[in-house]
Amino acid sequence: MKIVFMGTPKFALPSLRRLLEDGHEIQLLVTRPDKPKGRGRKLTPPPTKELAISQGIPVEQPTNLRSPDFYNLLKSLQLEVIVVVAYGKILPQELLDLPPYGGVNLHASLLPRYRGACPINWTLINGEQETGVTTIKMNAEMDAGDILISRKVTIAPRETAEELEKRLSLVGAELLCETLARLQDGQLSPRPQDHSQATFAHRLKKEDGRIDWGKAAMQIFNAIRGLTPWPGAYSMFRGKMVIFRRGELFDAPTGKKLPVREPGEIVALDKRGIVVQCGDRAYLLITELQPESRRRMRAVDFVNGYRVKSGEKFS
Repeated sequence: MKIVFMGTPKFALPSLRRLLEDGHEIQLLVTRPDKPKGRGRKLTPPPTKELAISQGIPVEQPTNLRSPDFYNLLKSLQLEVIVVVAYGKILPQELLDLPPYGGVNLHASLLPRYRGACPINWTLINGEQETGVTTIKMNAEMDAGDILISRKVTIAPRETAEELEKRLSLVGAELLCETLARLQDGQLSPRPQDHSQATFAHRLKKEDGRIDWGKAAMQIFNAIRGLTPWPGAYSMFRGKMVIFRRGELFDAPTGKKLPVREPGEIVALDKRGIVVQCGDRAYLLITELQPESRRRMRAVDFVNGYRVKSGEKFS
């Protein structure tokens, strides 16, 4: 099929690669503008742009999707379908009406649950045990189009957003190619979403990462999973930020009773890491963390390097 592919982050890469491998003609990549990154604030292209350039695919990075120039460009391509994978903006209906097959979107949840920008993160933060990927026939509303195909995926007990995203990107690439093949053969009947069951996964902000130690240990454990790698689940320790990268629920060894302290207080130093009091009188074991402006490290190395003691507190 003749395709305009719209996508920006790493999540979109397996889909773009798979479409090329299957012999589809990617006439144009549309992605978000380059962004400044790192300490030098150097402009960095999106991952999809780098792949497209390496494959000789033309690239457009419009700031306004309603621009007449952009509309006329797409119209001139005689495309058959617009494929959208984590592009980051809602497409106007006039663009979706251009190709005969309209727009097909791959979304990283089992719609109508977790519509929005960060479905993988909020799926984990909320402690879900199952998720999936869904392809939809797009309309001008956010993730509200008719469902084409969905595929369920079981979430591993300690899986982080970074790990789950990688898995779903591969499953999604397979589903996307299946969707296009069946759509072209006339084998798909889109079905409306049940909008009454819709939930939303709003875009994360840095402040969403701050841990409330007054919450239950399971909630904090899920927050660490869902907020890794960004924005990171963090607390303050000795006046500086510490980002928690790995943790697990902690049960005291048989015959040993741990004291009940204030939420956020370190109650013990285990050979695997740091045991912290949570708000439900349960404990969380931090096994991997990242001090401010430092590399990621094992919690036991942090304890040794910073001479951490029981009774100190994360806040």
